[in-house]
Amino acid sequence: MKLIIAIVQKEDASRLQRTLVKENIRATKLATTGGFLSQGNTTFLIGIDDEHVKEVLHIIKEDSKAREEYMNPNMVMTGFDMSSQPIKITVGGATCFVLPVEAFKQF
Repeated sequence: MKLIIAIVQKEDASRLQRTLVKENIRATKLATTGGFLSQGNTTFLIGIDDEHVKEVLHIIKEDSKAREEYMNPNMVMTGFDMSSQPIKITVGGATCFVLPVEAFKQF
C-alpha cells in the first residue's frame, strides 16, 4: 500500500475531486497554502494499493494542468521596485509524493 500526497492548485481541485469520486478512489482533501506566491492549494491524501499507483498519478496529471499567468512583482517579494512591469510565471500542475505505508487501520 502507498500514500499519495498530491498538492494541486485550487483551480484544479474540484475537477480532480470529481474524477477521483467517479473512479471510486477515496481521498482526504485539505485546504493548504504555500509556494512562491503563497496562493491557495489543495492537498489530497490518497491511500491506494501498489498496483493502482500509476493509474492515480495519471489521473492527477490529467486534471492538474500548469498554466502561465502574469503578476506584478512588488518590492517586498523581489527587493526591487518593478511594480510597473508584470512578469510571466508558471502556476498549477501538481506536486506528488508517493510514500510506503507500513500499516493501515480503519476504525
